[in-house]
Amino acid sequence: MRLAHGAGLRAVVLSAVWQPGASAQADLPPLRRAVRAAAAEDVDPILAVYQLSSATPTDEQSREAFVSYAVALVKALPQIRTVIVGNEPNLNLFWLPQFDDAGGDAAAPAYERLLAEAYDALKNADPDLTIVGGAVSPRGGDDPSARRQTHSPTRFIEDLGAAYRTSGRTKPLMDMFSIHVYGEAPRIPPTLRHPHTTSIGIADYDKLVALLGKEFDGTAQAGSKLPIVYGEYGVETTVPPAKQGEYNGDEVIPVVDAEMQARYYRKAIELAACQRNVRMLLFFHVLDEQRLSGLQSGLYYVDGSAKPSVQAVRQAPLTCSS
Repeated sequence: MRLAHGAGLRAVVLSAVWQPGASAQADLPPLRRAVRAAAAEDVDPILAVYQLSSATPTDEQSREAFVSYAVALVKALPQIRTVIVGNEPNLNLFWLPQFDDAGGDAAAPAYERLLAEAYDALKNADPDLTIVGGAVSPRGGDDPSARRQTHSPTRFIEDLGAAYRTSGRTKPLMDMFSIHVYGEAPRIPPTLRHPHTTSIGIADYDKLVALLGKEFDGTAQAGSKLPIVYGEYGVETTVPPAKQGEYNGDEVIPVVDAEMQARYYRKAIELAACQRNVRMLLFFHVLDEQRLSGLQSGLYYVDGSAKPSVQAVRQAPLTCSS
């Protein structure tokens, strides 16, 4: 948390991974420590409650257990003011099934039910909580015959809107919408647009706003004016030879140097600052993962020493200059 504060970060996401039989009481000790540490450094803690696909809450009983778990956590952690419900439900790593037997979308309608129940229960526990929905991945295949079944964010938002309208719900699903905005590879800049595909990145802000407006404007759920969270953005860097001993394993993708990461992180902030509906841009991670097969996208190396991104992020303007 000291490192996050030192880089000028104002918020940090804490994960609570639900599974059948999960106990909020058992999972609270590390969360309490993290929340206290965040408060001590003037960093706002955000709670993300989600599950892996093996524990997807698609039936009434599991949805009730998931929601009860989330409510118990926020009641025990009054410093939490923002809750993200779910994580990348358009990917089979976190949500199954993605498609039904006929090839239709199964993920978005099931996620809509979970999000609606979580929204109502969390608001009942604390009306002032901010509930963030979506947390979708920036890419997906939309192919029910694919070996790895996924949905693009475009298709998922369309299906989420259709499920919401079909439900007849007269209350919102979320106060903010989150999308993860990684590039297709570390070398891809945040300025890359996707006008002819179903992918969505930081530079596709107008496309995202139009899509949310098409699906939700005219309902009880805000659409074109819905606040947006860029819930994860990261660019993996090389590890200097002097620090190789701090890491283990092997790198699995081509990465960039730390100076390029710094340029991309600053540009990402500059873009987001000029996008009217965007409220947050969250970097994934603060520190590198130690395993090279993981993400070395931190602002700091695993030993806590700063990358050039720390200064770039700390000095980046938070107001639009164009």
